[in-house]
Parts: sequence; C-alpha cells; structure tokens
Amino acid sequence: MKFSTKSIHAGQEPNPNNGAVMTPVYLTSTYVQDGIGKPRENYEYSRVTNPTRTALEECLASLENGKYGMCFSSGMAAIDSLFHLLKPNDHIIFSRNLYGGTYRIANFIWKDFGLQFSFVDTTNIKEVENALRKETKMIFVETPTNPTMEITDLKLIAKFAKKHKLISVVDNTFATPYLQRPIDLGIDAVVHSLTKYLNGHSDMLGGVVVTNNDFVAERMKYFQKCIGGILSPFDAWLCLRGVKTLSVRMEQHGKSAMKVAAFLSSHKKIKHVFYPGLKKHPQHQLAKRQMKNFGGMISFDVGSLANAKRFLAKVKLCALAESLGGVETLISHPATMTHAAIPAEERKRISVTDGLVRISVGLEDIDDIIDDLKQALQ
Repeated sequence: MKFSTKSIHAGQEPNPNNGAVMTPVYLTSTYVQDGIGKPRENYEYSRVTNPTRTALEECLASLENGKYGMCFSSGMAAIDSLFHLLKPNDHIIFSRNLYGGTYRIANFIWKDFGLQFSFVDTTNIKEVENALRKETKMIFVETPTNPTMEITDLKLIAKFAKKHKLISVVDNTFATPYLQRPIDLGIDAVVHSLTKYLNGHSDMLGGVVVTNNDFVAERMKYFQKCIGGILSPFDAWLCLRGVKTLSVRMEQHGKSAMKVAAFLSSHKKIKHVFYPGLKKHPQHQLAKRQMKNFGGMISFDVGSLANAKRFLAKVKLCALAESLGGVETLISHPATMTHAAIPAEERKRISVTDGLVRISVGLEDIDDIIDDLKQALQ
C-alpha cells in the first residue's frame, strides 16, 4: 500500500462482528481469559496491551516502514524509555540543537544516574566522529532541528552508527514519516511526539518509538509494561483519527510555509530566516534529497527580546502558545518557552537568540497568515 492508504487502513480492519469502520475506543482495564495462561489474542491487562493502542502502533510502524511501534503517554515518555536502554557511564552523542525538553531530561535527570552527553553539530560528520568515545552507545539526532532547522545527513549518521555499533535514534517529529523515513536510511529507531503533526489537532498528548531492531522493540515493550507510561485508549483513538489526513495536511503545511518563509525573507525587519526550503539555507540541497517537502516549521530572528515581545503581543490569528503541528498556526518564543531550560550561553552558541521566533504554519488561508504577520511586524 502507498502512504496515504496505509495512514487510513494500516492496523485498522473493520470490526468483524458489526462492520464498524473506525477502530473503537476500548475503555477497559482488563480482559476475561479462557483459562489459566489462556488470554484471548494476548490481551491480559491494558497497561501491557490495548486494542485501540495496538491499532495505532501498527499504523505508525507501517508509516515509518518499521516492524514495531510502541506508544507512550507523551513524546518525552518515549524519549525517556529510549534512555533506559543505557547504563551508568554510557555516552550519547546528541545534535547540538534539539528540543529543550530532551536537553532538560538529559542534563537534569539522566546525568544524575551516570549517563554522559556530548552536544555536537551533527550536520558535520567530522564533529560527530570527534565526539566518539569508548563509552559511546547511542547517537540521537533531530532533523530538522528545533528550532534552527539544521538538516543532518541520515545516511551518514546510520553508517557511522553501524561502524561503531551504536544505537541510532532520530526524532522525526518535525518532518513526520510523510516527509522522511529514517529507518529506510539505516537508522535503528525513530521517535515522535504524537502530540504534534501525527495527531494534528492539538487535542491529545502522546509519543511513539518505531524500530526494526528486535532488541530495541523488546525493551520498549518491557518498559511499557514495567514503567507504565503508556498511551491511553482515547488518546490513541484521537491520533488514529488525526493520522488519516497526515499526507494532505503535510502537503499544505509545506506549501504555506514556503510562502511564509519567502515573505519573511523579504521583510526589512527580519534579521534571519531559518527554513530548509530557502535556497540560502546551508543544507538546502540535502533537504531536497532527504525530504518530500520542507515542512511547516520556520524560525526567524527579529533582532532582540524587546522586538520579539512587541511582535508577539500584536499577532492576532497566530496563537502564542507552545507546541506545534496543529491545523492552527502557533507561534512561540523558544528562549523563554520551549528552550528556557537551556542556559543562556548555550542558547547563544546554537543561535537560539532572544530575538528568535518560531512559527508552526497552520492550515488557515495563507493570505490571512501573512497579513497577520505583516500587521504585527508593522
């Protein structure tokens, strides 16, 4: 099946008893068994497995061309479970520019349990190689990065990881499997915040890990069972509904974002625009090869914190809020919102300036989005 067909049908057969097209919300904590050690279809307890969650996990695995999908209560719960694969003194190579929550959980939680980290420019394979230690066990990449939209060559990262027997992980939240499929490029595991584009409607929280690696899958399922940070049946149902329109949404997000990026690039009050669809982006050609389109996320620098405050106080259609990937246009200030946990010196080093604004371009009429940005800038 092609992508759009899989997003609607994978893991979602009509109910054999009554023909219901949509997978039901199975609001049950437990399941009747036919005898001691004889559960029906391996359903024993909903922390371990739930039919609604299973349908979503199978669908998302199919979209990423993976064998296994394991859903969690949030994107951070999924990332946290990946770190449980490691042991004290193990070392992770991270993209230098990534979601502030990932930086926070690494430096303020897992560091206390003995994990070690290096944050490097993963767009430069030499920097990645220089960061390698004998203790390195994982490489964790975002591409495009949040919020400065750096693009990493995933084939090179996968080759590097295999050579040194590392687990390779890609946070694919910004791109979604519609725009890029890291597993096809040799990556071991993909993680998403389902809250964002995969759901697409800003009405649920969730995360997923997709992999072809039997060991990673077995451990993720074990962590679901033991730790219990699993996705609720209703949130799974909401995401199943949302993912059905992923392909058409991502096409429009990309088209609209390209127009917004062009407008911002030509505006005299904008210092810099970060968007891989622009020819001046340093990894534009790589993004063309690696992605189907350039996505709906843009960041731009208005020059100062004072300018950012004035601008964000004036937007009307664009909603000032954390998160991204919904049908509505969301706009945020990374330095004080999504990336506030990162020290100021480090933010400056990775170009997350006080004047940086991030926009998730929604599905409103493009003229209305640009008109709102125009009046706010004026």
